[in-house]
Amino acid sequence: MKISILFKFIEGSWGGGNQFLKGLKKEFIRKEIYEENPAEAKIILFNGYPFRYEQFFNEILQLKQRFSSKIVVHRLDGPISFVRGKDEEIDKIIFLFNRLFVDGIIFQSNWCRKQNKKYFKISSRYETVIHNGPDNEIFNKENKEEFNSDGKIKLIAASWSSNWRKGFEFYKFLDENLDFSTYEMTFVGNSPIKFKNIKCVKPILPEKLAEIFKKNDIYITASQNDPCSNSLIEALSCGLPAVALNNGGHSELVKRGGEIFNRKEDILEKIEKIAKNYYWYQSQIPKFSIEKVAQRYYEFGEKICKDVLDGKYQPKQVKFFTKINFYKMKFMILRWKGLNKLGVIKRKL
Repeated sequence: MKISILFKFIEGSWGGGNQFLKGLKKEFIRKEIYEENPAEAKIILFNGYPFRYEQFFNEILQLKQRFSSKIVVHRLDGPISFVRGKDEEIDKIIFLFNRLFVDGIIFQSNWCRKQNKKYFKISSRYETVIHNGPDNEIFNKENKEEFNSDGKIKLIAASWSSNWRKGFEFYKFLDENLDFSTYEMTFVGNSPIKFKNIKCVKPILPEKLAEIFKKNDIYITASQNDPCSNSLIEALSCGLPAVALNNGGHSELVKRGGEIFNRKEDILEKIEKIAKNYYWYQSQIPKFSIEKVAQRYYEFGEKICKDVLDGKYQPKQVKFFTKINFYKMKFMILRWKGLNKLGVIKRKL
């Protein structure tokens, strides 16, 4: 059974999803279960919503028309409107796409699964939750600098996106309220604000990001409605306990390897708590393995394939009403793009 990932891979620094899927593809290749040509693969792994590459929807239609046994598995995050604070139309498009073509869904976190079901009724006969995993050849504890309680405690946050919901209200609070005689803080990525005390580093390659993580002590993340933060997983994998906002899928990832906060006024206390018990928190960090993640993806697809062979399930077929609804979906995409271009779509409060 071979898997093909229908995704536009981008080299360099380009968001957590891109980095995760590159690592997943590399692991599939290592296991000799990857097929570059979707037409030759048994399973197509479709990722989220293909922003700027909506032609992938057409490709799924064509593949399903040509190969009646083709299985589509959807790796789903979101809801998109929760993450972005707008674009509810995208979640409705995802719902329709799943109803028409998807045979199984892999949700990135339990939080993601719950919200997609509750607000957008997105579900499948075959579904599971699999957290993301890091590229362990890059994000690991090798050469991690030792914690030095006698020196300044080094904090770090990272975000490729400059969306305000990525935690910048909280990072601004730290910039203004952190005791910089005791702490120092670095932010890596794109920021919509100019910090006064926090050191900023532009987006960098994963290898360099891992090096910077390993020079720091505690990872901070305050992103809102983040289903499964790849940067959080990468920082934890480099041996950094985390202070994370009690929101989205953060608590599922951090577990006892850090502290969760609810208000920005609580962050300082949580940072201090970890600093005073650093090695205990570090010893409690969960282990994330891209090898195990890839195996779980494979086993999920294998389960669907087995049921098809046993006559217990038939992959979704392209019928007359499938095509009608597909063109309805395409219209929804065009309408969303048009409204977005005109600036009509408003951000949720």
